[in-house]
Amino acid sequence: MAATPASADPCAATIESTDAMQYTVHELSVPASCKTFTVTLKHTGKLPKTVMGHNFVLGRSADIDAINRDGMAAGAANDYVKPADARVIASSKVIGGGETTTIAIPVARLDAGERYTYTCTFPGHSAVMRGSLALKP
Repeated sequence: MAATPASADPCAATIESTDAMQYTVHELSVPASCKTFTVTLKHTGKLPKTVMGHNFVLGRSADIDAINRDGMAAGAANDYVKPADARVIASSKVIGGGETTTIAIPVARLDAGERYTYTCTFPGHSAVMRGSLALKP
């Protein structure tokens, strides 16, 4: 399912996450004309972030498994993202049920033709909580 912007803004999208370890949007298309692409992540579940936390971490598809592995090792204190990881293009804090966070993706860091993946790096979630992101001309 492709992202439908929450408003008329082509440089923004909203993704919901659930207690069933799912993102409601599995594909984002980012216009190259945007300076920043903003993603709002809403956790529509009820469970706390210590039990069913979700985040949004974007990287090149080729790097995403290593980003996830290093993120899990970084632990909850770092929102399951390795500090200063150059492979991470954008990431959010971990949120729990009823919470919302916003991620600013610097479009200048995206390359046309490159494959990007966003995932939740909370332990055990990355295998099922993934989506693709593409830069469109």
